[in-house]
Amino acid sequence: MTDKTAKIPSSDHPITISPASKRVVVTLGDITIADTVKALTLREANYPVVQYVPRKDVDMSALVRSETTSYCPYKGEACYFNVTSGGKLSVDAVWTYEAPHAAVAQIKGYLAFYPDRVDEISEAEI
Repeated sequence: MTDKTAKIPSSDHPITISPASKRVVVTLGDITIADTVKALTLREANYPVVQYVPRKDVDMSALVRSETTSYCPYKGEACYFNVTSGGKLSVDAVWTYEAPHAAVAQIKGYLAFYPDRVDEISEAEI
């Protein structure tokens, strides 16, 4: 059985979420999957920084929900999407927390992309 205990970010495992200062564009197969100036930047402990993109700024027609799920004690249950675009298929390229824990409630309604499962995640000055 998986332990689904919720943990609160702390000085031992900090998580900060702030508005991104740059435009975030995600592409796969030369097609833009996401384009936003309203991303949230999530910094968690020693992990790489992640840009969370609002769903309204994602081409949801290119995403297909997969059966994959995972659990993060700090953020909650994640579900995943495959991306099909420009003749390419990228499996579990996107994750989201549809009901995140209270400490990270800001990311509800946002999607994150694995950099190695899309062609590019670019950040440009606004």
